[in-house]
Amino acid sequence: MTHLHKSAAAVAALLAGAAPAFAGGLDRTGIDISPIFESGGYAELSYGLVMPDVSGQIGGVLSSGNMLQDYSQYSFALKTDIGTNLSFGIIIDTPYGAGIDYSDADPGYPVDAVGTISSVGVTALGRYRLNENFAVHAGARMVTADGTLTMGAVTTDFAPASGTGYLVGASYEIPDIALRAALTYASAISMSHETTGIAGAGVINFGPTEYEFPQSVSLDVQTGIAANTLLMAGVRWSDWTETDIDIGQTGTDLIDYSNDVYTYSLGVGYRFSEAFAASATVRYEASNELPASNLDPTDGRIGLSVGGTYTVGNAEITAGVNYTRFGDTTAEFTNADFSGNHSLAYGLSLGFRF
Repeated sequence: MTHLHKSAAAVAALLAGAAPAFAGGLDRTGIDISPIFESGGYAELSYGLVMPDVSGQIGGVLSSGNMLQDYSQYSFALKTDIGTNLSFGIIIDTPYGAGIDYSDADPGYPVDAVGTISSVGVTALGRYRLNENFAVHAGARMVTADGTLTMGAVTTDFAPASGTGYLVGASYEIPDIALRAALTYASAISMSHETTGIAGAGVINFGPTEYEFPQSVSLDVQTGIAANTLLMAGVRWSDWTETDIDIGQTGTDLIDYSNDVYTYSLGVGYRFSEAFAASATVRYEASNELPASNLDPTDGRIGLSVGGTYTVGNAEITAGVNYTRFGDTTAEFTNADFSGNHSLAYGLSLGFRF
């Protein structure tokens, strides 16, 4: 059961990051700390490619074209034990982002924005085992982000900025049946970008653009339920209503949210042999049935991830695919109908035990 526990968890973690951002705000990875629960020394390198297909129409005539850009996800994790009860890990990932491009919109479509938000996160994390069953974990996070947005004749530049936060949690395990329940709180991270606009030969200083990446609480549970079979479930709350990206605090809102986001997941893993295990996971976020921003025209999602892990000696190769169906919505101001949209994502990860 131990091998299955690791393999199914690897697939679930990999494909959680290979899912589109907009359904859960700007969140792309969900603060994955699963490497800290690996036994012994462990290193992991992961890559994901996400290909959204999101378009809307006004009056059934004017089309936005596919206005979400494809993007790649990267992560690296290193975990080691220090003595019998203490573990330390570092995780580098791309936690938040967005990419919009209305370049393929029909002539006359009222939105012509092109922009990106990108980020790099570094999490340093420690875990202390109180006994065979209980453990606590805590750490610090730093996120660096920047972005650009072109709307009409004005290009707005959000200079690189960094913010810090923390996370803390506890876990309960029964190793014999691969049971683990982990609860983690992650604090909000405040950001402040120096922001300038360029229009022709002129430069406009908008001042600082201030907002926060939200606090969150995650509960992840997994347990063996039959021979060679693992059940996985999770729920995550993210406080997105506290995020309001306003250019230079001028009253020009780019992105804000009317509801917090709850993400639910349910999956099952099965070990086919000592070398190969596979899993399937469903993730769901409810719609809020409110008009959506033209820079974020989705409302909820449901997605299926499938994949497997093949073990060769101390190396583990994990690969999988994710299909996500976005909830239909109407974009504010334009009244464009965004419906029938989806994304496809692929993920690949290489883990090594030492």
